[in-house]
Amino acid sequence: MASTRVIGLDIGASGVRAVELEFGSGGPTGRTPPVLHRFGQVPLPPGVVRDGEVVQPETVATALRQLWSHAKFESKDVVIGVGNQRVLVRELDLPWMPLPQLKQSLPFQVAEMLPMSADEALLDYFPTAEFDGPQGRTARGMLVAAQRTTVNANVLAVEAAGLRPVMVDLNAFALLRALARGELSTVNAAFVDIGATITNVTISEQGVPRLVRSLPSGGQNVTNAVASALGVPAGDAERIKRETGVGTTGGPQGAEAAEAVASVVRTLVESIRNTFVYYASNNPGSSVALVVLTGGGADLPGLGQYLSSASRVPVTMGDPIAALRPGKSTPRDALHGQQSALALAVGLASGVAA
Repeated sequence: MASTRVIGLDIGASGVRAVELEFGSGGPTGRTPPVLHRFGQVPLPPGVVRDGEVVQPETVATALRQLWSHAKFESKDVVIGVGNQRVLVRELDLPWMPLPQLKQSLPFQVAEMLPMSADEALLDYFPTAEFDGPQGRTARGMLVAAQRTTVNANVLAVEAAGLRPVMVDLNAFALLRALARGELSTVNAAFVDIGATITNVTISEQGVPRLVRSLPSGGQNVTNAVASALGVPAGDAERIKRETGVGTTGGPQGAEAAEAVASVVRTLVESIRNTFVYYASNNPGSSVALVVLTGGGADLPGLGQYLSSASRVPVTMGDPIAALRPGKSTPRDALHGQQSALALAVGLASGVAA
């Protein structure tokens, strides 16, 4: 297998981010670590991407053109992701058949369990195991059903920038590819990506996805709470949020700011903890042994400690760049502080090369 270059593109509520990776023989799991040749990000104004869906395509297209101009990506072929509450992901057993046929049969096999018409959904199936069941050979895997309008909105924005989407992947699976390596592929781990307005929780057993949930809250919600409580602009609220952090009694901005931060974080952490409880209750004998945090919202001081205390599970920050070799145009010191924000883009690039 010759070397392959792939660009992963993450379209988030706060900005667009992309990485260009080169994979040698064996792809992402080969002996040679992938090379990170280029990366970049361009911020987006609030409201341009709402709940994971592009609502102002021309603004996103303009940002993407700026990103390609600044980062000098060599190709216009990109892998994009999708992941919000309009994407259904659930574990499902189906009668075994070759994967292409199984995927073709999905509209007929899963129509009754979808919250939307099968005609309105884009369906996919990610097999994780197979076994002999009461009805014979059976496939076990993750069903993915995305609202067609959500995916189309993001694809159209990418195409308006002159780029070519070659694949649409699930953000949760991309996150696993970026982070579930080494020790993290041998334990039951929860990968929690806290974006601006969406938090994706993916629980895996030895690197195999078992539960995916999208929560409608993130770092921007904390910023908005601070701005509302103190009557300050969003830029000032972002600074105050980070100065205040989680678990303080007042901080430099007083108790009002601390309570504004805590009110949103408490709700988000409780939802994350409840996801762990739901997983454990449906998988007797299994529980989350480690939490891996990524995303711009994960950088809030004190958040990791608070989540660990509330869930009684160790929490660590994910580093999708640790296993990459920096290219000549991307010295490792240029990547400092970028690790968390680039997790999804790294995982999306790893999908096509797998």
